[in-house]
Amino acid sequence: MTKPTHPRSVTHGSFRIERVYENATPARVFAAFATLDVKNRWFHGPDGWEHESKMDFRVGGHEVRASGPKGGTKHRFASTFYDIVENERMIYAYEMHFDDVRISVSLATIELAPAGANGTKLTMTESGAFLDGYDTPGSRERGTIGLLDLLGAFLAS
Repeated sequence: MTKPTHPRSVTHGSFRIERVYENATPARVFAAFATLDVKNRWFHGPDGWEHESKMDFRVGGHEVRASGPKGGTKHRFASTFYDIVENERMIYAYEMHFDDVRISVSLATIELAPAGANGTKLTMTESGAFLDGYDTPGSRERGTIGLLDLLGAFLAS
């Protein structure tokens, strides 16, 4: 990926997504984010892409995920965890890259609360700076909705 030939720009945006996962306790949903081998089962790119991931899930720890088609552009997520309350909350800041080009920097909060007898209400709030036209708040929100749908399918299986 080359540097943009157009003027540099930044677009700010925020979104909030709520989901209720039936028959998945807050502890189970939390573990789906906090445990690398479990997260790898649902948090991934399309079939046929190469995937790499590592995670140190603790305050001050980092998570890095890279994926992309073989020989193609790698999409890289690199985060730092700033707040973790077991089974209740995670706050992290992250950068997204296409190969070596930073496309955004975001702050995300995931809150978990009991819903019904055995369910969980997940609320995700994100605020981001989207750089040089590579990404937009709307496309990031759509991508996040897709990932939370994958989480829902995983939790239902």
